[in-house]
Amino acid sequence: MTACVGIVGGLGVGATMHYYEKITAMCKARGVIPDLVFVHADVDRGQNLVRAGKLDALADYLATFIERLGRAGADAAVLPAVTPHICISELRQRVRLPIIDIVAPVKAALQARRIRRVALFGTIFTMQGSLWGQLDGVEIVKALPEELEFIGAAYQRLLDTQAADPEDAAGLRRIAADLQRRDGVEAILLAGTDLALMFDEATAGFPAIDVARLHIETIVERLA
Repeated sequence: MTACVGIVGGLGVGATMHYYEKITAMCKARGVIPDLVFVHADVDRGQNLVRAGKLDALADYLATFIERLGRAGADAAVLPAVTPHICISELRQRVRLPIIDIVAPVKAALQARRIRRVALFGTIFTMQGSLWGQLDGVEIVKALPEELEFIGAAYQRLLDTQAADPEDAAGLRRIAADLQRRDGVEAILLAGTDLALMFDEATAGFPAIDVARLHIETIVERLA
């Protein structure tokens, strides 16, 4: 029996579109017609709550959308972005619908590949949060403060413009090389869905793991 998955869209729009396109493509390849329902949250409101550190307020806000997904027939909910998972513990306390979170498949992939030392590329909040201590047995190396500032600014430009800047891409590749050489990082977690606008695991030019891809594969398994 197939499941119905509810997606909290808008966090941001580009990430939602990426998830929708990839989910439907993977389902088609497997001969599955995906049963999906969507709601639309305001990315600006969500980002403002993250910046202010108001995780309970963010969880309250997202919980209203997950409740609507449940009323629409969803059996599980998805946040198709990394940063909103900053309040995942608080959110789970507020909703009855299971949440297909983004961290579990990442943990499984790292264990399978025996990777023990990684760094994150994503929003400044995701990088500083280090996936909120949920990657047991994996050391998350933080880039230098000036590197974090560059990565965060480059990611924000991706969010704002939905277009990749070649200079930003070159800068991210330089930082990835430095993290490998200087800090012994084995792989960079592409922990921001909008990075797909710039490069993917095959084109990054450094050892990379696409967190969104792993999440999407887990969602497709649930749909199938």
